[in-house]
Amino acid sequence: MRIESFDLLDSKDKFHQKALHWSGQFDEISFFNSNGMSDQWGKFEQILAVKALFSFRANQNVFDGLDAFLKLHRSEFIPGFLSYDLKNEVEPLQTTGTDQLEFPEAYFFVPAITLRWTAEQVHIEAENPLEIYQAISDTQIPEVFPMALEVRSRWTKSAYMDAFAAVQAHIQRGDIYEVNLCQEFFAENADVYPVELYHRLNTISPTPFSAFFKVGHHFIISASPERFLAKRLGKLISQPIKGTAKRGANPQEDQQIIADMLRSKKEIAENVMIVDLVRNDLTRSALPGTVEATRLFEIQSFEQVHQMISTITCIQSPQVANVDVFRNTFPAGSMTGAPKIAAMQICDQVEARKRGIYAGSIGYFDTVRDEFDFNVVIRSLLYNAQTQYLSFHTGGAVTNQAVAEQEYQECLLKASAILKALGASLKE
Repeated sequence: MRIESFDLLDSKDKFHQKALHWSGQFDEISFFNSNGMSDQWGKFEQILAVKALFSFRANQNVFDGLDAFLKLHRSEFIPGFLSYDLKNEVEPLQTTGTDQLEFPEAYFFVPAITLRWTAEQVHIEAENPLEIYQAISDTQIPEVFPMALEVRSRWTKSAYMDAFAAVQAHIQRGDIYEVNLCQEFFAENADVYPVELYHRLNTISPTPFSAFFKVGHHFIISASPERFLAKRLGKLISQPIKGTAKRGANPQEDQQIIADMLRSKKEIAENVMIVDLVRNDLTRSALPGTVEATRLFEIQSFEQVHQMISTITCIQSPQVANVDVFRNTFPAGSMTGAPKIAAMQICDQVEARKRGIYAGSIGYFDTVRDEFDFNVVIRSLLYNAQTQYLSFHTGGAVTNQAVAEQEYQECLLKASAILKALGASLKE
């Protein structure tokens, strides 16, 4: 393998598009894009990896199998995903909901070709970097016609209200404090072009943990704003999001909305509960006394929404393997509720759909530097090109203070960027 660097003759965005269209010839594609929002723990501005030299796919005994796979391969970039339903390996739980997407529970691969972008160059690691650069530069971006999709909600509004009331009844009985209640939106007979759909979504809703992932006929098109878990120099970092508000019409209105969020007892209470949950999860992998909430209630603003984000860190115990860190923390607490096990049980009963990759995680391991970085799969489309079934979920925290109408509207707000990218309106 050789690494060569090339000047970008096209704009960076256009070269991304060309590279993704070029990559469509491969069965395995991973593209991560920070959209210029990379923080102190981010490692790549953009990175594209294609063509599996070695791969790991599993539906059971995933964590043990993944641990063995990572020990076998030393590579700076091993991308892949973990399904939310790996909760069933972590805790004595079962998934009873219907699954129409049929993704594997986990998939990772060692790429044959990797492209990394910097400001004005692309660095290509492959057997023949120049040939690849020329092929991408010569790629024509095809004309894509508007999609005609009918997107439906799995629940009517009244069904959502019933589910909300059922969850809140559990809270009032003292079974739980908070639950992340999610609903599915879907389209059948969906003939879409995934690469173009990713470009549209990323243009409408650029986020720091944006991703495009393909394995066979399965596609993940993600505009995630949330980091699940990263490791840098022995430190574990988790940044749960809990707290959402719509963007204002102007900067003054935005500032007022942010001030209201920071004064909101509901938003603060939701965030505190998840911070406590994540601190508890990290304790199982940490050196004693190193878990701390280093930043609380930060507001980050994206195209459609403001989000309240907190940061929890710790020093990883040398006795805990990287895969066991995931076993100890999975799935992301922001997507479950508290207490975690009871919340996941209730979600499974009430939602009656398999979440699958939604609320799971996409990211990469670097087995050379002993690091990793993974997002939370939210604001994301999942697509099975073979069955032409397209799906996405949205959700929000239900607490005793939550109001059903407001939470329902929040779900629609979170769906708005995806619906716009699809050129579709919602039909109940």
